[in-house]
Amino acid sequence: MSVQEVLPLNGVVTEHSGYYRADHLLVAEMVKPGSKVLDVGCGDGDLLQLLETRGIDGRGIELSREGVNRCVAKGLAVVQGDADTDLVNYPDDAFDYVILSQTLQATRQPRVVLENLLRIGHRAIVSFPNFGYWKMRLQLLIGGHMPRTENLPATWYDTTNIHFCTIKDFVELCDAIGVKMERAEALDLYGRPLRLRLPWWVWNLFGEQGVFLLSRGGRKS
Repeated sequence: MSVQEVLPLNGVVTEHSGYYRADHLLVAEMVKPGSKVLDVGCGDGDLLQLLETRGIDGRGIELSREGVNRCVAKGLAVVQGDADTDLVNYPDDAFDYVILSQTLQATRQPRVVLENLLRIGHRAIVSFPNFGYWKMRLQLLIGGHMPRTENLPATWYDTTNIHFCTIKDFVELCDAIGVKMERAEALDLYGRPLRLRLPWWVWNLFGEQGVFLLSRGGRKS
């Protein structure tokens, strides 16, 4: 099933009778069948389960013990670990893809984490909420408070997110460390890709989240 079949909801029901987040469907579409994958910050293992249905060998690392227990109960190969401190223990080129889904903003050292993703894997896939999205800007401008959305429901004092960024910020980080962007997608509030190839500032304004397929080397022109 392709991401184009996403319904206007935060998650969708697929032909495999599962319920998956829209960004998970797009991430899975980016991974070649038969690949070996590490999902960093895998949560309850929903993405790993989706990858399994596509013939992908997935492993996971998750910070919370509760998340690890739920993954193991599902039969998934997941260990407890911290993206900020434990990725350094993985050898170079250990995986075909390393995925960081909606977790970058919760890391203490996003740049170091991104560099480790591309050291451990031949490619990395990163998704994150776009803090430059127009509704977030409006909440700051009109409401005068830190934005909250369906995907970011926690208050500023309860959230685990400590490094919010925009799509533009992430593109600049990729440029700074010489990362090649093989594919980039901005998703709207309903998880649908913005189909028009528009300048980054448009994606930065209307993309509710960004999903990037990355590899080593200079950025694609």
